[in-house]
Order: sequence, then C-alpha cells, then structure tokens
Amino acid sequence: MRLSLAFFFVGISLILTSCAKHQEEGVIRQFPLDDMSGVIYQSNMQIDKNVSSDGKGSLKIEAAQPITVPIFEINDLKIDNAKIFYQAKVRTQNVIGQVYLEMLCHFPNKGEYFSRNQASLITGTTDWTNQETPFILQKGEAPDIIKLNLVINGSGTVWIDNIVLARGPLNP
Repeated sequence: MRLSLAFFFVGISLILTSCAKHQEEGVIRQFPLDDMSGVIYQSNMQIDKNVSSDGKGSLKIEAAQPITVPIFEINDLKIDNAKIFYQAKVRTQNVIGQVYLEMLCHFPNKGEYFSRNQASLITGTTDWTNQETPFILQKGEAPDIIKLNLVINGSGTVWIDNIVLARGPLNP
C-alpha cells in the first residue's frame, strides 16, 4: 500500500511540474494580420485579402528602397529567464536584396538590443515560409518594450501573416 501511495505522489508531482512548465512556455501573443489593428507603421502597406497563409488576409508591404517596418510593439509583459521567439509566415515577390525578421527588446536603464534572423534570409520570389528569430532573456532581464519588425534590405513586395510572440525554455 505504501509503495502504491508513493507512486501516486510521484505521479502527481510529475503532472504538476509538467503543467507549471507548460504554463511558462507557449504563445504569449498572436497577431493574425487579418486587419490593420495594432499595426504601428501603415505607410506603403495594406491588408491583402487575396494573398494569405490562412485565407483571412495578410499584411502586404511594397518597398521601393530598403526599409525597416515596425509592425507591433508590446509593452505590458513581465518575462525573464526564458527564450522568446518572434515567428511569422513570410512570402516575397521580386525582392532584390534580403528580407528578415527583427525583434528589439528595450531594457530599463540599459537600452535596446536586437535579434535578427539573418540565417535564413529571403530573396527573390518565394511562397510562404516559416520565419523565426529568438531572443534570450536571462534571470532578471525583463524588457519593458518588445518591438517586432520586418526588414526589407532592398526592394520588392513582401507579405507577412500570422505573427506570434512565443516563449520557450532557456535550455530545451
């Protein structure tokens, strides 16, 4: 009886640990980009209902020259000691240059730091690709502002859809 009771408590402990870990990981914010709600920069862009990764619309940006497009800014999070990810679906047409995601984290009294996904640069004409850029937050490093940008280092047309800010473990 004592042995089965011990297994019961070990099982409950494992379940509770798993649930706590699951609450710490996962989606922080989602931005489907079905409309312009919350989009910071709105010049040279529009919602395109005809081109979308989910059939509901995407943000279409037409760039005649290099531009960093500030899309969303989040300032009400309390996150530290985690790896955060900026994820999005990106499609390009006739891009001369490169396209990539950029995440900026501002820390009080320390300034702004960035993470850029330059390992999988997009160029030319592509179908929807999954893009991601991570940012490592150590214990006590809690940004007060997180900015999600799209960088078009050249010219062409870019669509971005289904933006997600997610949280994962520091060491998987």
